[in-house]
Amino acid sequence: MKIYFLLIPATIGILFGIILATNLEETSNELMVLNKENLLNGSTILGNPNAKITIIEFGDYQCTFCYKFHDDTMEKIYEKYVKKGEINFVYRDFPLNGAASILASEASYCAQNQDKFWEYHDMLYKNWAGENTGWITNSVLQVFARDLGLNLEEFDSCMNNSIFHQKVLDNEQFAMKINIDATPSLLIFGGNDVYRIVGAQPFEKFEEVFQELGSS
Repeated sequence: MKIYFLLIPATIGILFGIILATNLEETSNELMVLNKENLLNGSTILGNPNAKITIIEFGDYQCTFCYKFHDDTMEKIYEKYVKKGEINFVYRDFPLNGAASILASEASYCAQNQDKFWEYHDMLYKNWAGENTGWITNSVLQVFARDLGLNLEEFDSCMNNSIFHQKVLDNEQFAMKINIDATPSLLIFGGNDVYRIVGAQPFEKFEEVFQELGSS
């Protein structure tokens, strides 16, 4: 089934080939087993951990369409489904815009160390100011941490020692291995099915998928 720009169903646990909007051919040397556990990999879950449906976003904190998804569609998904325990949400880094995006992702994990991952995640998008415009700096990231009430000594130590730098790079490499090539890319898991949506698609397109996967 294909809905709107890119929406391809597959079966969890089978070999998942290259999936592109214009090229649906499988390439044998780029196949990888997809399952939700591999993709979660210890990530912080927003919502009910036992929800029937899981959304995993591969995103970049500078990405324009990631910002649009977060500002509009994700807000609606959260209010209608996540808050009710029907759907949970996971964010994985795919920092296509380079060093500043990597730095922002590192900061989010330093906030996670103080149990404020999602608050910091939201703070980054709330203050989004474009792609490669210079708005992400160490001093700005520290201000966000301060505004969220984080322990700045711990946050600064985490950032200065690049504690999560390799984690962000590993997330990026993993995304590439499963043929993620754009942001935002969203994998939606429910039962034995997984759907992929690319881009800041409208809320209604996500609802079509949720209904296919049995959500009310």
